[in-house]
Amino acid sequence: MFYLRAGLRELVPDTFCRCRLNSEMEACQRLYDEDYIEDRVSYYCKLMKQTPLDETARPLADFHKKGNSSAYYFDSREIVRWFDPQHRWSFLFGDIRDIPPHPTIVKSRSILVDNSNSILLNLDKCRHFVFVNDKIPFEKKMDKAIYRGQVGTRLNRQRFVSMFQNNPRIDAANTLAKGGLLADNPDGRSTAPRLSLYDHLHYKYIMSLEGNDVASNLKWVMSSNSLAVTPPMTCETWFMEGRLQGGVHYVEIKDDFTDLEEKMDYYTSHPKEAKEISQEANKYVAQFRDKRRERYIALCVMQRYFDLTF
Repeated sequence: MFYLRAGLRELVPDTFCRCRLNSEMEACQRLYDEDYIEDRVSYYCKLMKQTPLDETARPLADFHKKGNSSAYYFDSREIVRWFDPQHRWSFLFGDIRDIPPHPTIVKSRSILVDNSNSILLNLDKCRHFVFVNDKIPFEKKMDKAIYRGQVGTRLNRQRFVSMFQNNPRIDAANTLAKGGLLADNPDGRSTAPRLSLYDHLHYKYIMSLEGNDVASNLKWVMSSNSLAVTPPMTCETWFMEGRLQGGVHYVEIKDDFTDLEEKMDYYTSHPKEAKEISQEANKYVAQFRDKRRERYIALCVMQRYFDLTF
């Protein structure tokens, strides 16, 4: 459906969007709380003054699908096609942690350093911005934690699976196994088949461990009645992970995972507090469900980017 919608959008001439930009912005100004919009736009684009682009910046007219990931291309095209094709921009697609030297459109950025040159746009939505309809109350779920994910060379994920692969309360496995039986990698880490998102919802605690940048499952876990469990986060996307608070939106554990079972015991014995976290997480997710408002915010981000770069 993502690619079908993207393909249909491509059938509409860009001139149609450009002619409607001002009227769409004015309509959204009347429709939405401008203080809220300004807060989000300023968070994604932290440029405060006129800032030069480098020689790698190219006009929007030169932006083509060839050489770019389809998901990133279609998500960015959905927004930039509304603007003058002579506007110049820089972009970096993929899992980005490093902050570029010049203002650049990215999907992700570090939250541990000055990240004002990393301007966030909602990219790779079909993988990151997925939500669930969870009908299982927290108290009806299994008193266990689950982790399924591609471990690869990510040290934090390697350590987690190695620590808990034999723990009866924590279903931890790498998802690179082929076939339906539990197996072991040559280095000893357990592997298992993937589980659907809805299979995860039978567990009270769902691990959300960062990979190359953010943990891609965090959004849908926070839309469920289960609790997202994660060490302190180091990266963020359009989801504004940097604004999330441990103990409010998710269960925060130590980087070495040593307090995981202690936190599980606490929230299992304090279901009211667990539900409050789940409710706050659901409320946080809800702000991203208005598709027209999300597009409006993205248009405002790009407008600010073009206004403040040269």
